[in-house]
Amino acid sequence: MDAQNPLGENTCGSLLNKLQEIWDEVGESDEERDKMLLQIDQECLDVYKRKVEQAANSRAQLRQSLSDAKLELFSLLSALGEKSFAGIPEKTSGTIKEQLAAIAPILEQLWKQKEERIKVFSDVQSQIQNICGEIAGDFSSNDQTGTYAVDESDLTLEKLDKYQSQLQDLQKEKSERLHKVLKLVSTVHDLCAVLGMDFFSTVTEVHPSLNDFKDVHSKSISNGTLARLATSVLTLKEDKQQRLLKLQELASQLIDLWNLMDTPLVERRLFDHVTCNMSTSVDEVTAPGALALDLIEQAEVEVERLDNLKASRMKEIAFKKQAELEEIFAHAHLEIDSEAAREKIMSMIDSGNIEPTELLADMDNQIAKAKEEALGRKDILDKVEKWMSACEEESWLEDYNRDENRYNASRGAHLNLKRAEKARILVNKIPALVDTLVAKTHAWEEAHDISFTYDAVPLLAMLDEYAVLRHEREEEKRRMREHKKYQEQQNTEPEPVFGSRSSPARPIGNKKVAGPRANGGANGTPNRRLSLNAHQNGSRSSVKDGKRDNNTRQSAPLNYASSSKEDAASHVSGTEPVPTSP
Repeated sequence: MDAQNPLGENTCGSLLNKLQEIWDEVGESDEERDKMLLQIDQECLDVYKRKVEQAANSRAQLRQSLSDAKLELFSLLSALGEKSFAGIPEKTSGTIKEQLAAIAPILEQLWKQKEERIKVFSDVQSQIQNICGEIAGDFSSNDQTGTYAVDESDLTLEKLDKYQSQLQDLQKEKSERLHKVLKLVSTVHDLCAVLGMDFFSTVTEVHPSLNDFKDVHSKSISNGTLARLATSVLTLKEDKQQRLLKLQELASQLIDLWNLMDTPLVERRLFDHVTCNMSTSVDEVTAPGALALDLIEQAEVEVERLDNLKASRMKEIAFKKQAELEEIFAHAHLEIDSEAAREKIMSMIDSGNIEPTELLADMDNQIAKAKEEALGRKDILDKVEKWMSACEEESWLEDYNRDENRYNASRGAHLNLKRAEKARILVNKIPALVDTLVAKTHAWEEAHDISFTYDAVPLLAMLDEYAVLRHEREEEKRRMREHKKYQEQQNTEPEPVFGSRSSPARPIGNKKVAGPRANGGANGTPNRRLSLNAHQNGSRSSVKDGKRDNNTRQSAPLNYASSSKEDAASHVSGTEPVPTSP
């Protein structure tokens, strides 16, 4: 055997020969030998069968693997939406292992692409879930980031685009909602600043995330948050409107009380922050703390204080307005019962039957009417003042003419000469002034249907009385001139017999045509009534009906004007008129 198998290899033939030799040596029978050889053939057959079965199983597994690989390949292509993929063999050729080796790298590449696609899907769907949770107000969904379950059966780009489009819409909606939230939060901040309220506590009541200015994107954007913010803004605006109305009402009361009590400007400026919003609209009030509760309370306290002070100062204010009214009447030369008016004011304030503001408003109306009435009388009163001034100059001129030393070279004599010349010019204008005054007074009385009074005396009566006195004065001057002429004639006749003497010349009377300012009262107020008794006895007209004889009234000034020229001539010549005997 060694010669046949130099390498010592055991083959089936060599082993069979060796077995034959052993059987020969042992002396085995042919039957046993056949039986043993049959057993050996059966055992060999079993071995071959096992090997064939193993080979068949391996082939089946490889075929299954190839089938699974192909199925997985098409599944991946379907999930990824790839209709074709580079590297896939168009035809199945080669052994099973060669086919598996060709498909393996393609599967690996597709698995890698699938994992990346799943990651993209997971990220997009996660963001969608988070934004939807923020909109719904469910912040628990944010804790599940990265664990969102992805449907691996559909990872196509079309579906990914759909998710990304949905994500973009949600991101846009989130941005809009965040903008609305920030705008509402800013409005709440501004309103809280104007109202003097705590902003952080206000927005925290809406949602705790709203008081964080650093992380803007962490703010709640849910429907509930937006609704509560809008409600909060509406409530704050209503509070702002109510507080502004309250403050404007208090400011109006303050201004009324200040005007009522003539409060100094320094005290009023202390409440400029209250009155500055008197006429502003609610949207124009933006200053921090402009409508704070403590400011309104401060204004309320001041109004209450002024109300209490008003009661004690009402009489003083009312009497001050009464004094103003009396002053207007005094300048207009209208009579008013001051004592009765003050007693009436006292009784009304003490009784409480009238509001102080109504009382002062009524007095303001009286003052306005008095000013209007005084303005309507001004033209006539100005001419009355000119007439009175002319009458005073006339009285002074008569005193000056009776002064025998008026031409002496005494101190100030030249000033009196100048005044006398001006006085004569002014006196000559009196008749025209009186006529103008009478005409204007008649026109005024016809327009107002009442008598024009001057310090409770009818002005036309005063003018009539002045005309009568003027006429009497002219008559007296005429008699004085006749008496002087008579004396001159007596002096030219022979001296009478002893014991007979002519009666001495009577001195010129001191009676003057006194103007309305003559004989002033004790308090310096001129007594303008003159001698109304003479007027009542000798007047040719009635004051009540306002109808007078204008021809009679105008005759006196005309006579006065002619006699005034004669007097002026006598003053220049240095002679005095001689009174006639009684």
